[in-house]
Amino acid sequence: MLTDFHSEIYSWVRGGLFVLAIYHLLIYFQNDRKLYLYYSLYLLCTFIFFSKHIFPQGTVDGIYQYINFSIHFLAFASYLVFGRLILETKSRMQKLDSYINIFIKTLLGLGGMFLLVQLLFGYQFQIKMILIIWPILSIFMIVGLVLTLKIKLPSVRYFFLGSIIYIISTNISLSQFLFGKEVFLKKGIDPLFFTYVGALIQAMVFAFIIGLSIKRIEQKNKNAEVRLAFKYKELEELKMTALQSQMNPHFLFNSLNSINNFVLKSEVEKASDYITKFSRLIRVILKSSSSLTIPFSEELGILSLYVKLEQMRINGGFEYIVNIDKGIKLEEIKVPPLFLQPFLENSIWHGLTHVEGEKRISLTIKKEEDNIRCIIVDNGIGINKAREEAHKKISRRKFFGTQATENRIRLLYRNSNVIINVNDISKDTNTGTKVEIVFPHIIKG
Repeated sequence: MLTDFHSEIYSWVRGGLFVLAIYHLLIYFQNDRKLYLYYSLYLLCTFIFFSKHIFPQGTVDGIYQYINFSIHFLAFASYLVFGRLILETKSRMQKLDSYINIFIKTLLGLGGMFLLVQLLFGYQFQIKMILIIWPILSIFMIVGLVLTLKIKLPSVRYFFLGSIIYIISTNISLSQFLFGKEVFLKKGIDPLFFTYVGALIQAMVFAFIIGLSIKRIEQKNKNAEVRLAFKYKELEELKMTALQSQMNPHFLFNSLNSINNFVLKSEVEKASDYITKFSRLIRVILKSSSSLTIPFSEELGILSLYVKLEQMRINGGFEYIVNIDKGIKLEEIKVPPLFLQPFLENSIWHGLTHVEGEKRISLTIKKEEDNIRCIIVDNGIGINKAREEAHKKISRRKFFGTQATENRIRLLYRNSNVIINVNDISKDTNTGTKVEIVFPHIIKG
């Protein structure tokens, strides 16, 4: 059976090599990686060499005398290019890569030379030459393979193993020209059987190496994505910090103006009380300013201090009501520091200051499935009328206040399910503004 090239074992090897060649060629057309192209070319050359035995004896002998050894050199050159790419010798071992590059050009030159030798001197002269050249090439190849073991890649040892097996098997097959084919035939084995087996083993090993290469590339891509995500997070944090630093001076400037007004009016006790509350507020603001997020419970504490200061500034004060749904664990929800303060500030200074009588602001916090909804309602003049009366002033304040806050919230949650609505709820004699802020319910880690 091992002397009949039409038997199943030889047919399976040829078929396997052909299928692998076409498969990797198709992969090359899909992703344009030359690695697959040269591996496919190597397999096709090997398949063409073995295809001689498909045809009836004597029908293609003349053609194969021309290409028999040349196709081997072309296959060998393709194999080396594949090796350069899979082992990344150009970047990892430049000296070895130069050596391989010279070797490839030598093999291509030998392929052309053997065609010329066949044309001028015949097939027997080719055999004499190959018996001298092939062992020398094998020695150079083995030296090169040993050097590749210095490359720190998981695929190197497999590449070395597959290559050594094929080199040994081809040299065993070539030994028929030294010892005679009959030595093998007496044992029921054709000399080319070893080349068939070596080619099959090498093809399977190289297919495994390509799998390792794909896995390594995927891992590199994943690592790159993780690094990109970290960089993106750092960028977002920088943006958040910039927006926060933009908003805090604006708020502090307004508070200092209030202290100045108390002093100018000679309201010393009010000024002293305001400074005490203001200093407490400054301490908690400074504490929170170093963090991109704080617990919601801490945010409400800061707002409570802020509102107390504003109640002192507004003539007649105002009522501040906070409603929180049961079951909401505020200490576990993280939010940007002072993210509600600008909305309360607008309600106070653009709504409540323009109405007579009872002034009221309510803050309601609700849990809705995976979201938190914050609702701020005031009984001021309404946002539409406020804009009509002081359009320029409101626009300028929004830039430094609510606009910065909106940007911070959207950055923190990456615009995911973030809704910010400001509506005028004035109707008949009732006036006011309603602000709704909806954001994902994120548990503090």
